[in-house]
Amino acid sequence: QVQLVESGGGLVQAGASLRLSCAASGRTFNSYTMGWFRQAPGKEREFVARINWSGGNSYYADSVKGRFTISRDNAKNTVYLQMNSLKPEDTAVYYCAVTFIRSTSHHDYPYWGPGTQVTVSS
Repeated sequence: QVQLVESGGGLVQAGASLRLSCAASGRTFNSYTMGWFRQAPGKEREFVARINWSGGNSYYADSVKGRFTISRDNAKNTVYLQMNSLKPEDTAVYYCAVTFIRSTSHHDYPYWGPGTQVTVSS
């Protein structure tokens, strides 16, 4: 079992930055890939970024590439999502999740946090 808790969301203006954190507990943190997803009202849950167990490989959705950076600190059992140049269309609930395979599909992530709200005003 893995327990995940996100933090760092909030209300910001367009162009601002936020850093989300996801603290993990339970199963050995450095044995699995971590991902960030987001879900806006009325929309499907959308892949944002993922990072492999060592932090040496990451992958981003085209919509956030160049603006968002995913990282992890295995000593702190925490994964981060640095979000820069935020846009109103980034408004969503952001979730961190765990997978044991290389995937961008939320169906392949068995463990999820409760989410944190990010709202970007224009």
